[in-house]
Amino acid sequence: MLLQKLRERVAARLAGEESGFTLIELLVVMLIIGILAAIALPSFFNQRDKANDAKAKEAAHTTQVAMETYATDHNGSYTGATVALLKGIEPTVPSAPAAGQMGLTINSAGANSYDFTVTAQSTGHTFSVVNTAGTMTYPCTVAGQGGCPSGGGGWGG
Repeated sequence: MLLQKLRERVAARLAGEESGFTLIELLVVMLIIGILAAIALPSFFNQRDKANDAKAKEAAHTTQVAMETYATDHNGSYTGATVALLKGIEPTVPSAPAAGQMGLTINSAGANSYDFTVTAQSTGHTFSVVNTAGTMTYPCTVAGQGGCPSGGGGWGG
């Protein structure tokens, strides 16, 4: 009986006698779209955060190259390096941090060492480069989120 009714409705719809959708059909479609969106959106936002972190890592590497260029121009010393001077060497070096924007902070710059941090846009994750007399480390925060691996090994470089 149910199968016969269903066949009649499908035949009527195909013949053009019936048009439109029932409320139940529309609700089922909306439910399916909602479920798919709930699955896809968190993944999309996570990828956007990883992209912002990758951009900050790229800026940290660019800053590292600019810092080494600065030392070459100043007899091997990093003393006196500032964000403005590094931007003069490489214009793509980020500016000082501003709300919601990627920013560069030079924590220290000495005769044979430096330490700077780049803060990623929107995530607030930080990626640092620390040169202590030629020994390089790459700390980052927050471990296990975005582009900062868990385990405390740093972001690479």
